[in-house]
Amino acid sequence: MPNVTLIRSNLLAETPGYAYASAVEAGSRLVHLAGACPLDADGTVVPVGDYAGQAARCIENLNSALASAGGSLADVAYTRVLVATLRNEDLGTVWNVVREAFAGHEVPSTLFGVTVLGYRNQLVEIEAVAAVSE
Repeated sequence: MPNVTLIRSNLLAETPGYAYASAVEAGSRLVHLAGACPLDADGTVVPVGDYAGQAARCIENLNSALASAGGSLADVAYTRVLVATLRNEDLGTVWNVVREAFAGHEVPSTLFGVTVLGYRNQLVEIEAVAAVSE
């Protein structure tokens, strides 16, 4: 049985790509993941200037952190996606990568456009909360 149940509401607008809420099974261990950044093994931001590429790298790094905690993307109960941009198109580009990575697990998510992120050349960061089996 999954640790995370996605909740939809027929009282709210239908949203493509994410549920409005999620519930976590009792007995699951909550794992709060720091923002996954688009860093390679030596700490360099990659690929520079590429929203989709950085989103994909963030997902890779998020998967690694989840695996270290005993989980996977299917265990994620919430994400926050930060994108350094003022353009809706860039937000859409990043969101498409995130949505594809999560496939059928349309986790509740908040997508933000921000002015700057922590690393030089960083365009994307993804935070998550997961519910992992004990």
